[in-house]
Amino acid sequence: MAKNKMEFVCRECGYASLKWTGCCPECGNWNTFDEAVVDKVSKTKSFIEFIQPKALKEIDFDSELRYDTGIDELNVLFGGGIVKGSISLIGGDPGIGKSTLLLQICSNLANNNKILYVSGEESAKQLKLRANRLKVDNDNLLILPESDMDSIVSSIKNVNPDIVMIDSIQTMNLAEISSASGSVTQVRECTYVLQKIAKEKDISIILVGHVNKEGNIAGPKILEHIVDVVLYFEGETKFAFRILRVVKNRFGSTNEIAVFEMLKEGLKPVNNPSAVLLNERPSGVSGSCVCSIMEGTRPILAEVQSLVTKSGFGMPRRMCKGFDYNRMSLIIAVLEKRAGYFFGTLDCYINVVGGIRLDDPAADLAIALSLISSLRDKPLDEKLIAFGEIGLAGEIRSVAGVDKIVIEAKKLGFNKIIIPSNCMKKIKKIPDCIEIIPANNIKSVISRVFSDQ
Repeated sequence: MAKNKMEFVCRECGYASLKWTGCCPECGNWNTFDEAVVDKVSKTKSFIEFIQPKALKEIDFDSELRYDTGIDELNVLFGGGIVKGSISLIGGDPGIGKSTLLLQICSNLANNNKILYVSGEESAKQLKLRANRLKVDNDNLLILPESDMDSIVSSIKNVNPDIVMIDSIQTMNLAEISSASGSVTQVRECTYVLQKIAKEKDISIILVGHVNKEGNIAGPKILEHIVDVVLYFEGETKFAFRILRVVKNRFGSTNEIAVFEMLKEGLKPVNNPSAVLLNERPSGVSGSCVCSIMEGTRPILAEVQSLVTKSGFGMPRRMCKGFDYNRMSLIIAVLEKRAGYFFGTLDCYINVVGGIRLDDPAADLAIALSLISSLRDKPLDEKLIAFGEIGLAGEIRSVAGVDKIVIEAKKLGFNKIIIPSNCMKKIKKIPDCIEIIPANNIKSVISRVFSDQ
């Protein structure tokens, strides 16, 4: 009897090697190789069917190409609704609300569509408990507590649903693959099976994916290449707000976000996240500044807080929450070299309020002003907004979406905005109640802001 051939597969990127190695040569992670059996089945065909290609103009589709989720914020992320025959992936930390969101989508879509909810993590009774809490009750919603892919495919073919929910892809397994559920091989092959049935039968499939300790979808990166739409849940489970971000979308724009509030009744969309994030901002306190960034086509205003204090140790501490640590180190270095402020013996802490994460370089200027405000112990103007990217020479570089940011600032009652000088020509009309302060470099901005006090 021939022995099964073994190989070692990286659980992070899917790289395969004939022998175990400590560091993956593809992604650079350590101790990520798992042993797997190579199942190779030789298939010979005596006759290969020829499939006639179609001209593009001959391909027609139904006018109702998308499903309305019943949640306007979610429809924007999908590009107008869930596309028929598409396969989507929703990832996030445990307990952040992935399964809750799926049931809420089912509640809205089951009025006019047949939905099959496949759960490999919970029993039918456990799903019923959550459905009762969310007040989900519809005859078109079918529950299948199963993890075997062969049984799931058979059920899909018999039931012929319009939409299928898989919770989660890491619990699914194919019997012909000897690897355990959640392994690189199982996750990849199960997704391929679901992709094939989605395209053949024009069924929309939504997958739930676990995340690893780095916050990425667990399993090989190829999983994100297979699917059509990738959504990430951000935020911490201790905060009430959840941010759903688009990472990939073949049918719409990327970098869009939707903000939800976790309540007892489920996830509630937040129509004006800027107002919510600034609701509890303290007044007359140093180290606080409001910044504005563009998330897709939407301006988001958020409060950044800094605390600069004397260090009790030989090595000063640097800590960030909601902002990139390396970016903070760069800003501090620019403030020391170009603006003449010294942080060498001081602890620096930065926090973005509300659990939101700022990845846009437009937040640089607000971070810098909040650091100087805390260092000098002088509060900034409460009606001031600052945004702009800081270069290594201390210059303030232009950013996108200036017009929309000005409009959003006016709605929330801000009357003073610091913007990069090159962005002045992008503003079509300046409102009468708004003062625009152009910024060329960080030193002149600091002199202007603190000389006004």
